[in-house]
Amino acid sequence: MTLQRRRLVGAALLRVPALSAAALAGCTLAPDADHDGDDASRALPLARAVRTAWVLSSGGPRGFAHVGVLRALDELGLVPDLIVGASVGALVGGLRAAGRSAADIEFLALTLNVLSVARLALGSAERLSGAPVAELMRECVPQQRIERLPVALACVAARRRDAVATAFTAGDIGLAVQASAAIEGRLTPVRIRGEAYVDADWVAPLPVRIARGLGAARVLAVDASVHLDRAPAGAARYREGDLKKEALVAADARHADLVIKPDFGYWVSFSRDFRERAIAAGYRDTMAQAERLRALHRG
Repeated sequence: MTLQRRRLVGAALLRVPALSAAALAGCTLAPDADHDGDDASRALPLARAVRTAWVLSSGGPRGFAHVGVLRALDELGLVPDLIVGASVGALVGGLRAAGRSAADIEFLALTLNVLSVARLALGSAERLSGAPVAELMRECVPQQRIERLPVALACVAARRRDAVATAFTAGDIGLAVQASAAIEGRLTPVRIRGEAYVDADWVAPLPVRIARGLGAARVLAVDASVHLDRAPAGAARYREGDLKKEALVAADARHADLVIKPDFGYWVSFSRDFRERAIAAGYRDTMAQAERLRALHRG
């Protein structure tokens, strides 16, 4: 992408400096406010038929790999009927469902200041609010109601009181993505119609069965979790959590027609080098499955 193109995309996509400054300077005064207006996110059956779904997993910084996957899928000319995302997968998937190109999303991934997606939450045990995530999505997506997006979208969050995975398919996209990315214990839960919702990372990190339940006949799943067989010795203290996540992912992965699991190493960060490496791995490992992907979308 040329420098001029990057500038044009950046200007069209979002006003990053203004948004970042507002997020860092402010604070959330009512982090437990209940969102119950007409535009509050809802978990409803899809109002349109879907056949092919892309499922994008949770994974924090590992989600940069999703960006490379989308670039490859764009180059292959493939389009889904439905995108189902958990946490960072909901954020990246939401942008794609709204019609943002892979180039737009990659530009955002490489330039976004991650400190801009959280702010102080006064009176909350978690101390930080993910409200700027909702603002970011609203800034990037002119059509903010999920049910009106060009591609059907489901943002998966966990209902806090019973850990039930909930797929928001209608209403405000910003609120739905914020709920899906509300990392439990770090970001304040999002209250919608009387229920608190958090990140689905420990409930449904790769929500393939939710995609099937929404009517998808063919499912491509993108798993950004670790490759445990290549975990370094220094990762031993994380093994219990990694094994738990692996079991959750495996329970859903077996219901997918094709799983892409980009390999870009165990350790993660938000550095430019890591972002580029994860994006490159997502692109490489997706293009390696080009023929199978074409066949899946033809079927």
